[in-house]
Amino acid sequence: MRFMVTGGVAMNSTMETVEMSDDRTIGFIGLGQMGLPMAANLLQAGFHLRAYNRTPGRIQSLGAAGVTPAARPAEAAVSGGIVVTMVANDPVLEDVVCGIGGFGEVLGEGGVHLSMSTVAPATARRLAAYHADRGSSYVAAPVFGRPEAAAARKLWICAAGAPDAKSRVRPVLDALGQQVYDFGDNPTAANVVKLAGNFLIASALEAMAEAFTLAAKNSVDPVRFASLMSETLFSSPVYRNYGQIIASGAFEPAGFRLALGKKDVDLVLQTASDSRVPMPFASLLHDRLLAGLARNRGEMDWSALALEVREDAGLSAGP
Repeated sequence: MRFMVTGGVAMNSTMETVEMSDDRTIGFIGLGQMGLPMAANLLQAGFHLRAYNRTPGRIQSLGAAGVTPAARPAEAAVSGGIVVTMVANDPVLEDVVCGIGGFGEVLGEGGVHLSMSTVAPATARRLAAYHADRGSSYVAAPVFGRPEAAAARKLWICAAGAPDAKSRVRPVLDALGQQVYDFGDNPTAANVVKLAGNFLIASALEAMAEAFTLAAKNSVDPVRFASLMSETLFSSPVYRNYGQIIASGAFEPAGFRLALGKKDVDLVLQTASDSRVPMPFASLLHDRLLAGLARNRGEMDWSALALEVREDAGLSAGP
């Protein structure tokens, strides 16, 4: 797999014993719905993982072969090595890097932090500066794809950071996704791309919810309507996969929780405000997802925003 050109641009804690990295042993922090299958794919590709998760039981599900459990984030790092993070939000990311027991000081000179979480560009900027002060590098590489895509190595990865650091983590990225898109040297660019992409997905969810509700209110089968649209005018993974979820009302188990969707839309609005970019659709999505949280739907798939649309139209919450 090669880094592609796209959009006009080229793709405080210390350990008692300092170990050096051979790049086949890497740290992996965050074994949630996305991180767990990603870590499994790295093991399958021949990497040895020093794994940390706030819930230690998740590490056991990887099996013993090739995994060294870490009791704290600092123990996931080796001096000058690579640490991958796939955590839920910005505060958690900054804590595992810079907080008590964080890995930032251990990673040190020559190390690379490969951050694959969806976080604010401002967070990426702070962490890039933090690592630069310690002689290490920060590569932002957020992903597009649900847990099933992560398990199948079908993620699309947006990468940005120093060229030598990107080259060094390329084997890791190759083991995780089907394509890597390079957005240049500034790590914040990859996070902007990820947030803008998630905004497009959320906007598609709202559009489908409204269209399917219109169909249902007029006695048209939303499942058949969804099949027509996703097989003809809107033949894409978002419309095919989410269309069937919304039309059938299959919002559990969640592939991407509504609470996390709300977090991402908040980051979109924060970035838009910092950039002075009006985004009225994002404001609508914020309110739609906030209403879902108010109705205790935070653990449902974020496409459950469609339930709010149905209720606004006087329909039951079911399909």
